[in-house]
Amino acid sequence: MVRSMTGFGRAEVLTEQYKATCEVKSVNHRYFEFSARAPRSCGFLEERLKRFFQERVSRGKIECYVSLEFLGDSEIEVKLNGPLLAGYLEAFKQAKQVAMEQRYGGIDSDLAFSDLLRVPDLFQTAKRSVDEEAVWAVVAQAAGEACDKFIAMREAEGRRLQDDILARADDILRHVAFIEERSPQTVLEYNEKLLSRMKELLESATIDEQRLLTEAAIFADKIAVAEETVRLRSHLQQMAEFFTLPEAVGRKMDFLVQEINREANTIGSKASDIEIARRVVEIKSNVEKIREQVQNIE
Repeated sequence: MVRSMTGFGRAEVLTEQYKATCEVKSVNHRYFEFSARAPRSCGFLEERLKRFFQERVSRGKIECYVSLEFLGDSEIEVKLNGPLLAGYLEAFKQAKQVAMEQRYGGIDSDLAFSDLLRVPDLFQTAKRSVDEEAVWAVVAQAAGEACDKFIAMREAEGRRLQDDILARADDILRHVAFIEERSPQTVLEYNEKLLSRMKELLESATIDEQRLLTEAAIFADKIAVAEETVRLRSHLQQMAEFFTLPEAVGRKMDFLVQEINREANTIGSKASDIEIARRVVEIKSNVEKIREQVQNIE
């Protein structure tokens, strides 16, 4: 099934420990290009997400955003600096002893707990270590659901591109059929014009029929477009078959459009009839629009 390279998907997964949100979007690109934004503590997710999406997407510039909320015990761990506390207590004990020996007055010998709280660096905070596998499990689930929606959107857009391209291909075939029917008629008309001019120049009804046939044959060979129209039909049929293939066909279709355009240009360069020239203009207009649509196909 043909997919567009533009899409969007978002999903949220909630567990007892985590709330993970994954958002993915993409635009056109010649190749697969991936970037991810995740919490700083989860930098390991980027490479895993890249491999995850690369298995399901062939082309496009993909941007993935992941947010993770910790719902279990606080992710901040507070630790007591035991040696520092012991040092302060020992220093206080010594200070108290000195004060008693020297009989210093006006000194409150009681140490309150609130005094300890004012000790610098007595408590140290740090983020708890991240369980990578647990985090990846919930993020992978969110990424999978977001990717399903993302691909569904690309497929829906792909169907619209397919319908438009096939409609334009049918229009091209209609013009090709006219050119195939009209081209032999232009030879007859040329033959008649040539005969008329020769009669005027020679002022005689006696015409060298063999020379006339030779001139007509040369003209017919010069404007013959049968090979080009046959190839055009073949290319358009092949394009229709691409829509039935399971793999990504955007690059193949892009090349095929170039071939279709080349055949249309050749027909245009050979056209000596105004009606055929008009049809070639319509064909090239459709080819250009198909080219624009193909640029969106994965």
